[in-house]
Amino acid sequence: MTHLPILLVDDEEGIRTVLSISLMDIGYPVDAVPDVESALKIFKDKRHPIVVTDIKMPGQSGIELLCKVKSFAPETEVIMISGHGDMDLAVQSLKHDAFDFITKPINGEMLSFALQRAEERIFMRRELDAHTRNLEELVEKKSAELVEIERRVATSQIFDGLTSNLDAFTSNFDSLSMFNQMPLFVSIHNRDMKVVSVNEHYKARLGDLTGKQSWSMYDDLKETDRDCPVSRTLTDGAVDRVNHVVLCKNGNRHPVLVNTVPILSGDNGVEMVLEIMVDLNEADQLREELRTTQHRYQQLFDQSPCYISVQDKDFLVHSSNAQYKKSFGDFEGSPCFEKLMHRKSPCRDCPLKKTFDDGETHQLETVVTNCKGESVNILIWSAPIRDAGGNITQAIEMMTDITQIRRLQDRLTSLGLLLGSTAHGIKGLLTGIDGAIYRLGSGLEKKDLDKIEDGYTDLQFLTDRVKKTVLDILYYAKKRDLNWKVVDAGRFTTDLYTAFVVKGQMKNVILDLDMAASLGSFKVDGSILASALGNIIENGIDASSGSESEAGRVTLKVYGDQGQIAFQISDEGVGMDRETQEKLFTLFFSSKGSSGTGLGLFVANEIVGQHGGSISVESELGKGSTFTVCIPRELSVGV
Repeated sequence: MTHLPILLVDDEEGIRTVLSISLMDIGYPVDAVPDVESALKIFKDKRHPIVVTDIKMPGQSGIELLCKVKSFAPETEVIMISGHGDMDLAVQSLKHDAFDFITKPINGEMLSFALQRAEERIFMRRELDAHTRNLEELVEKKSAELVEIERRVATSQIFDGLTSNLDAFTSNFDSLSMFNQMPLFVSIHNRDMKVVSVNEHYKARLGDLTGKQSWSMYDDLKETDRDCPVSRTLTDGAVDRVNHVVLCKNGNRHPVLVNTVPILSGDNGVEMVLEIMVDLNEADQLREELRTTQHRYQQLFDQSPCYISVQDKDFLVHSSNAQYKKSFGDFEGSPCFEKLMHRKSPCRDCPLKKTFDDGETHQLETVVTNCKGESVNILIWSAPIRDAGGNITQAIEMMTDITQIRRLQDRLTSLGLLLGSTAHGIKGLLTGIDGAIYRLGSGLEKKDLDKIEDGYTDLQFLTDRVKKTVLDILYYAKKRDLNWKVVDAGRFTTDLYTAFVVKGQMKNVILDLDMAASLGSFKVDGSILASALGNIIENGIDASSGSESEAGRVTLKVYGDQGQIAFQISDEGVGMDRETQEKLFTLFFSSKGSSGTGLGLFVANEIVGQHGGSISVESELGKGSTFTVCIPRELSVGV
């Protein structure tokens, strides 16, 4: 899925950098700026669909940016970032049509979820707008065609007074070029009741009947029946209008409206007759197509999962779909604000009022009560309905139930707090265990230590595993800023290797080190990056656990160039299929079954991303896997 572009505004460079990295890793194109003035300048050029802004900044605030963005592009969704002490400002931003707000420290999962909802809202709005526009165009087209057919019928009446200039007309009677562009059957008949000329449309549909009898084209008259429209006009000199049935070249029978007009000679006698026929089947077909289109439009209107109503400038409900009536009631003919909102006047931030004022689309999120007395969180979207002259006569209001989304958001927030609290508690217990192990070791003689060496090692290994899992949970529950330091890459690699070589031996796995002679230094958060690489090394050890007779093998290869350091972890384990590789860095996905948390590689990927790096994987079932982690020597400003 291609994500929408984001404009990120925050005066703190660290937050801008980290958020930009996180968002671009997810796939969002990001423009990051430090203040409102810069934001407005780039926004006027690019019109980003989504804006993420800090609510408090030097100079102009995030709320001022929100108001200006909404004045330029009401369809843009704005997500506010606020501190815990800025809740009043956050609530105030919602009154100015902010889409959502997220409190600091920023939870990446919550931000990702808010962006996903914003994208869904934008895509839904665009899709509904396209459907509405297509339906309106189709109805308008069919209506125009029907009017055109009716005009064709009316045009026959203009020939009622066509009784002069016979000489000029008869001199050109063999060519009806003036009628060739008209979708009518036009013919000229003489006093002998024979066809002397027909237009192109006549030839194409009925055939070239020049020289035939004036009644030969009618399927509902006998071959010798001379009582045809031309005959009556020749007899009484009057305009005639009557319905008949003609036989087309393809064998089809079509009902027609026949109009005959006398062409008089100088002595006021009828010299010729102009006959114009209109195919009534075309009008009937267009009427049927129009009815079908209207029926389909009504079906879409009623079966839409949204609550839809059409209102006028007095906010009176002219029509509403079945879902609206079922959930809130039938308010047709009544004011929306009175029946739905239970107010005596229109809502302060009513999107319909804004639509009638400026002709643009507007949105609002609010809470209403349904027929069952339940509170429903709804997202309202309004759009204008214009007449043929472009004037706004009505507006359509579409409401979507987002109650479940809000509940899920609340539950996720609570879950994050619970995870953080629980993990911190476990971390404290582990610290106590570490202290107890140290005191146990320091109070015993060497001979006693030898006796409990195996148990001590097992306890230490278990403590390390639990501590690693808790640190993963802590990182997931609450991300923190990195502690950047210039680190010697060789020393970092040696410490990393030493930390895991014993763990490999405990599982009968040999951990090899292949390190370049001179690696230089790089700027990283050493402890956090070591945790990420450790997750990958430990997975390789688990995948390569050897048997009693043959040891497994994992290789840590480290090399670099002027721009980056690369850590390559290769194992000879079970390998992975393509589906597993695609889901490898997904939250809570684990190929270890119940023995894995699904956090390790997800957290590792997030940490590497924070460092501006990347992780690539090559694997084949039964032949092992190779993870390559590339870390830049120094994080670029634009990352």
